[in-house]
Amino acid sequence: MPEGQPTYDPGMRWNDSMGLRPSGGSYGASVAEGAGFKYDEATLHELVKEWTDLAKEYLTDRIEAELIAIAQPPGMEYASGGNAEITRESGNALMTTLDQRASYCESMAKKYAAALGKYATVEEQSVVDINQQPKGIV
Repeated sequence: MPEGQPTYDPGMRWNDSMGLRPSGGSYGASVAEGAGFKYDEATLHELVKEWTDLAKEYLTDRIEAELIAIAQPPGMEYASGGNAEITRESGNALMTTLDQRASYCESMAKKYAAALGKYATVEEQSVVDINQQPKGIV
């Protein structure tokens, strides 16, 4: 077990025992001009995919949580009925939480997709600007 605080490692899957990361982006080189991060295009694509995949995982988990939310008591005695009622409440709370988390992840994916759109627009404008320059040696 590594020492110190756990840190987020983009691209790492919890079940990836080899610790391999996908090739691609820079994962947010810090911006010298001020607060924030800047991402290259490969990183933005990877972040959109990761947030989208995480949202899908939460929605898949929600399907399983529905089974908890409809739990029935194993018997007709008071204790079984009370236990099932608490279990259903827990399942409903879990479904609500998973919905919120999936929604957050989808929102983050949309933000990175929007950043990709801005990135593409800047790239296109740069190509236009370069093509408008005089040709040949000046």
